Amino acid sequence: MTALHIEALKHAEQGNWDAAHDLVQDRNDTLSCLIHGYLHREEGDEFNARYWYQRAGQSMPATSLNDELARLYSMAQDAQ
Repeated sequence: MTALHIEALKHAEQGNWDAAHDLVQDRNDTLSCLIHGYLHREEGDEFNARYWYQRAGQSMPATSLNDELARLYSMAQDAQ
């Protein structure tokens, strides 16, 4: 599933929010939930973002969106 995560992250990086969201919205694995949370954080929906981070067992990070995107990429690449 890591290819799906990387594809979702690439869409997010390119500003294709809907395409990224479509890839992760029905998935329940940890990384999909983190990406889902990131996407809602990016759109400014902090309530929904917190929900998805909590589903992944994490708190919503206080880091920048760019730093979080880099962390998620790293997690996806480490999972390969």
